[in-house]
Amino acid sequence: MAPLTVRRYGDPVLRRKAEPVTAVTAEIQRLIDQMIETMYHDLGIGLAAPQVGIPLRVIVVEDELGKGPTALINPVITVSRGQVVGEEGCLSLPGIFGDVVRAEWLSVSAQNRDGQPVSFEARELLARVIQHEIDHLDGVLFIDRLDKAQRDRIKRKIKKEGLPDEAPHHALAL
Repeated sequence: MAPLTVRRYGDPVLRRKAEPVTAVTAEIQRLIDQMIETMYHDLGIGLAAPQVGIPLRVIVVEDELGKGPTALINPVITVSRGQVVGEEGCLSLPGIFGDVVRAEWLSVSAQNRDGQPVSFEARELLARVIQHEIDHLDGVLFIDRLDKAQRDRIKRKIKKEGLPDEAPHHALAL
């Protein structure tokens, strides 16, 4: 299976709100497998279906405890607490990084790759990754969460220089 192409900043699919998955089919499970392969190929720790051009509410995340990737279908943050600032990058914005405020702790409900309901708590890095990927499902990019001056500076840089084909990974690409 070949990795999928990650859509880049400026692609309209990244700004669309993704549709809920109504049934977990073999096609959805194949998409999950391709997304996991793409996430690893591009050295990411999270990936949302819109980032590969599929406007469905599916994300994959690497478990921070090294248990492997997890797929979440129709994920919802049911409770969040605390705030923490951390540097983020994005596979759809290679070479661009910024400090983003996120909730420190989450309670999440979703379906797993088999369509079974799951609920769990996430802290620290996993909480950050899940929030970043759910933002993608809602057409929100991490740069939208930066202060206006920083966001405008990044947009001017992208307009002037474009995005690199490949970027060094000095921070987490989600």
